[in-house]
Amino acid sequence: EVQLQASGGGLVQAGGSLRLSCVASGLDFDDYTIAWFRQAPGKERVGVACISARSANPYYADSVKGRFTISSDRATNTVYLQMNSLKPEDTAVYRCAAVLNGNILSLYYSEYDHWGQGTQVTVSS
Repeated sequence: EVQLQASGGGLVQAGGSLRLSCVASGLDFDDYTIAWFRQAPGKERVGVACISARSANPYYADSVKGRFTISSDRATNTVYLQMNSLKPEDTAVYRCAAVLNGNILSLYYSEYDHWGQGTQVTVSS
């Protein structure tokens, strides 16, 4: 069974940093694309970043370019999201997701089949 475990969220002041982790199990890591999504109360779920585990090629939403970095570690089946220069607008529940297509970089949530439980990120002003 494919399982994704997200962690690393917390409370941070604006301008601070957090690193989220998504540990995948029950899958061949190299065959998947892993993505981070976020959703604030009353707002639509939006894609943040994704990465092909096979190529380590990343893709970012315009709103986080230059601030967030997604990376993967094949040895531990882990995808990280390093979040710097955090803004209150980044406050949301962050969930990682996976799809069996390591060659596609997509930030559409409907493309993803497997989802983690998510972790809360709160950025205070």
